[in-house]
Amino acid sequence: MEEQKKRVLAIDFGASGGRAMIAELEGEYITIQEIHRFPNEPVYVGKTFYWDILRLFHEIKRSLQKAKSYGSIDSVSVDTWGVDFGILDKDGNLLANPVHYRDKRTEGMCSRMEELFPPQKLYELTGNQIMEINTVFQLLALKEKQPEYIREGTSMLMMPDLFHYMLTGKKVAEISIASTSQMLHIQNRSWANEISELLEFPQGFLPEIVESGTIVGGLTGEICEELEIPPIKVIASAGHDTQCAMVAAPASEKDFIFLSCGTWSLFGTELDQPVVDESSQYLNVTNECGYGGKISFLKNIIGLWLIQESRRQWAKEGKEFEFSQLEKLGKEAEPFRSLIDPDDPIFTPSGNIPRRICEYCRNTGQPVPETTGQIVRCINESLALKYRNSLEEISQCTGKDYEVIYMVGGGTQSKELCQMTADASGRRVSAGPVEATALGNAMIQMMAAGAVENLEKARSIIRNSQDIKVYEPQEEKRENWERAYRFFMHYILKK
Repeated sequence: MEEQKKRVLAIDFGASGGRAMIAELEGEYITIQEIHRFPNEPVYVGKTFYWDILRLFHEIKRSLQKAKSYGSIDSVSVDTWGVDFGILDKDGNLLANPVHYRDKRTEGMCSRMEELFPPQKLYELTGNQIMEINTVFQLLALKEKQPEYIREGTSMLMMPDLFHYMLTGKKVAEISIASTSQMLHIQNRSWANEISELLEFPQGFLPEIVESGTIVGGLTGEICEELEIPPIKVIASAGHDTQCAMVAAPASEKDFIFLSCGTWSLFGTELDQPVVDESSQYLNVTNECGYGGKISFLKNIIGLWLIQESRRQWAKEGKEFEFSQLEKLGKEAEPFRSLIDPDDPIFTPSGNIPRRICEYCRNTGQPVPETTGQIVRCINESLALKYRNSLEEISQCTGKDYEVIYMVGGGTQSKELCQMTADASGRRVSAGPVEATALGNAMIQMMAAGAVENLEKARSIIRNSQDIKVYEPQEEKRENWERAYRFFMHYILKK
């Protein structure tokens, strides 16, 4: 019956686009469909790389309009990647457009922070992997180069919280996105006073922290009137897209490995308590807050960005490829011809990734890729080997062994990458769902409404509703992968 359905709207911002997804729960079966897709293209103005914030908010409103034709919507929630933010003035307006984490303003900020706050203490306090893109380094850059933004600001809102504020007029800091900032005290789950004092934040600059699944409020009267819709509830599901995807990992066991494979690859496990010790700090593993008080213990790895940027470069050169074509060319290329460290800083900025891969291979004395297929094969094999290395590091920190890798997100559409991950790690790979982020976002909304009892039930529903494929390690290829891993560790990662 129609009245038995629970229907929510999940809006997910990815690296190059956003999409609005309607999720419907009927009994113990959930379906999800895309109703609106739009570009999420940062904009250069002068030397600064900005979020196109007003255009994106317009697309959120278009999503709400389109949702009307699908029936009554119970709630809406927005998720984005981590670390980025906006600052409001005393009147509640943005002081400036939010800046994209790939902007160059944070260059040198890690070194500058070391002069002010010892890295060991920063990690012990926050449990976060130290990366120059993190919010704390963005804010340090503001303090040093544009201090008026902090001095004149009254509130800093992480991006999903900013969108929720624009929808409701209410300011909150949802805990999963706050935990990407490197400003959250990971043990007591509150803002770290030491960092607030260091950066000289005004009183009230950081909003109240709320748990994932908190109802922020209803849509403002102005939005309801403009769109001719009722005051739908706005829920802070898990603002960080990784934590939405973690909820959608269809695991049945308590101890499991999770791989969210999109523009970034997030590789780790779910714990009850953070792990912050010498080993986790040395290996640069991050602790993030997830739904239900859980901790996601993760490695951040550059992921499909390498393929996505390569494809964009080839298109500039007049060579248009579908991802399926690239998959085929990579499969046909010679195995283990050359390898890269996906996380080498040379690959972080946008631009000509194929040329940088060739330069990397030349500088490391390896055969230089000569064809599109060889570049694709190099990327996929290098990612699979990096995943194995991350698996070993996570196991070292937790003292646990893991039999299955639950791989979710867009990367699961690459059968080659899924099989390579199984072969490189010697573990079964459970691949799917593809739409893990939107599903997790929707499930948290369902749990907030009481339509789903708990996290275990949510994962059970997803497991029984979605298409999950299993990849087993191929024994006949084990020796070749072991040999490649030894080379990768010794000559590429130099460990």
